[in-house]
Amino acid sequence: QVQLVESGGGSVQPGGSLRLSCTVAGFTLDHFGIGWFRQVPGKEREWVSCLSSQGGHTTYADFVKGRFTMSRNIAKNTVDLQMYNLNTGDPGAYYCATDVEVFSRTCKTTAEHYDVWGQGTQVTVSS
Repeated sequence: QVQLVESGGGSVQPGGSLRLSCTVAGFTLDHFGIGWFRQVPGKEREWVSCLSSQGGHTTYADFVKGRFTMSRNIAKNTVDLQMYNLNTGDPGAYYCATDVEVFSRTCKTTAEHYDVWGQGTQVTVSS
């Protein structure tokens, strides 16, 4: 059974850092890519970053480029999202999800390309 569990959320001040983790089960990270999304109440889920299954290539939304870094550990079945210099535009529930395409060298930037989602982890940024 494919499962994803996010962890690492919390509350930080503007300029602070957090490291989110997505622990996966039921598949290996060199078969399916992973995407990170975030959502705030009343708004649609927003793509943040993704990592391809083949080659581990990463892509980032413009609003996180230079601040967020995505990485994976295939042996540990984890995908991390390191977030630096968090600002008041970053709060929300952060979700990881699996790409529907297997063995891809590119990753997807829209939610319809992802099928299994975790339950989310909350990030709060306030002074």
